[in-house]
Amino acid sequence: MKPLKTEYFTMLEEAINRHRAETGVAPTIMELVGLTNIPQATVSRYLRYMNAHGMIEYAGHRKIQTKADRKTRESTLSVPIIGSIACGAPLLAEENIEEYVRLPETLVGKGDFFILRAHGESMIKAGINDGDLVIIRQQDVAEPGQIIVALVDDENATLKRYYPRRNSRVELVPENDDFDVQTIDLSAHHLAIQGVAVKVIKNVE
Repeated sequence: MKPLKTEYFTMLEEAINRHRAETGVAPTIMELVGLTNIPQATVSRYLRYMNAHGMIEYAGHRKIQTKADRKTRESTLSVPIIGSIACGAPLLAEENIEEYVRLPETLVGKGDFFILRAHGESMIKAGINDGDLVIIRQQDVAEPGQIIVALVDDENATLKRYYPRRNSRVELVPENDDFDVQTIDLSAHHLAIQGVAVKVIKNVE
């Protein structure tokens, strides 16, 4: 067996990290051949060796993870983006999820999160415009004045400020004077808090 070249380890690991950063996925063996100019059989042999010696995790087609990948994944969260909400379907139902993105834990903190794609202009004074992505921490309670995702009668989800009032009433208050306050009588309707808004992601164009 030919002696192993230490520079190949570095070349392959850097190529894997670069490809994932550019495309979001690990490279195939043939893509690594193109990125490094190392022969296909040699790439395969080195990946197996690196896996056996704990340098990477390799389990077949596009299933390669370097130490940099592991570090990134340990410090980030996989968060679903919720698009159009199907009436009657749970908020996080598969049909409502557009895709998953990874967010750094330092940005959002600990917890379970989802991202809601805002529709309409009812929250523009809070800096939430149509098409913005609102990061929501999943929780079923909120403080007065917080912006919540409220599910009314298990059908209609809305993003509004939350103000509990007397006599079992809750006001869902928009941040736009052109929209009316929605008053929910809890003796006649069911309101479930799905989460509280913590961040907004928006285009700056």
